[in-house]
Amino acid sequence: MKFTRWLFTLLLVTALACGAFAYWLYAAMRTPVEHTSTDYITIEQGVGSNRILQILEEHDVIQAPLAAKLYLRFFDNGNKLQAGDYLFASPISPLEVIARLKDGKKRTKTLTIPEGWTRFEIAKRLQAQFPVEPPLTEEEVLAMMNDVSLIADFAPEAKNLEGFLYPTTYEVELDAHPKSVIEKMVKQFKSVWLPEWDEQARKINKSRFEIVTMASLIENESKIDAERALVASVIENRLEQGIPLGIDATNVYIAKLLNRWDGIIHKSDVEVDHPYNTRKIYGLPPGPISSASKSAFEAALNPAQTDYLYYVLNVEKGDGSHHFYATAAGFSKGKAAYQRWLAGQR
Repeated sequence: MKFTRWLFTLLLVTALACGAFAYWLYAAMRTPVEHTSTDYITIEQGVGSNRILQILEEHDVIQAPLAAKLYLRFFDNGNKLQAGDYLFASPISPLEVIARLKDGKKRTKTLTIPEGWTRFEIAKRLQAQFPVEPPLTEEEVLAMMNDVSLIADFAPEAKNLEGFLYPTTYEVELDAHPKSVIEKMVKQFKSVWLPEWDEQARKINKSRFEIVTMASLIENESKIDAERALVASVIENRLEQGIPLGIDATNVYIAKLLNRWDGIIHKSDVEVDHPYNTRKIYGLPPGPISSASKSAFEAALNPAQTDYLYYVLNVEKGDGSHHFYATAAGFSKGKAAYQRWLAGQR
């Protein structure tokens, strides 16, 4: 009888002790605490969990190291803590700190690629913002954009990644290699392309590659979303009637291809015999001339039904919009007004 009472008391005390321990650990791990650390904390590869907790205690982020150590030993796997650069909010609980360490996220930076940029501008930005050892030249980064294996499943006609580096703002690891950033941009392009776009492309008898090429032209010709379908209609009407597209942006692209673009379209850029010179060739250029936005893709897929063949910048509004014309006479009138305005700006 005495033994049974003793055993019961022991079990009761043990249960109460375990309960008290569990309550203390639960409270210690879940209670957010203020800390003074405002800098990134670097956890090197191969550092053990005890040393990681010590580093965090030194930075005031973990203020209950014993609780954290016991939690990792009995309820979690300290081996899952990842190396990386961490910035911890304040207040933050030890449990949230451990969760962040298990994610293993590195320090990142934002990378913005504007709509309408070519692979030349993109290569220049990647080379400047993501230095590596040994250093890469701008030309070497540009050469990485010839890796068409990244887009072969989508557009096997592509000769490089022009038009497939989606323009948006990315969050990229600080030590990212330009090649991995390029891969990220192509992946983003594929994620933006909607399945219903394939069906619409078939309806208007265009391939994916042709839509990407048209979208790049539209992107450069108009920044006004509301009129992009009108620009698309001009392109479509000219293609159907066998009229050269005559798009200035392709002459700019030629100058960039020939490494002679200085911000002005010269007579030599307009008169050059080149596959991208839409003043001389019939049909679309051999490929995209820049990265296009979703709005430009939608316009290429859904051109307005018009008889327009021309457009001229609307100098009266001055907002980047255009006047559209169905006849050469109307276009000549609009062009004369534009040239008078242009002369007055000099």
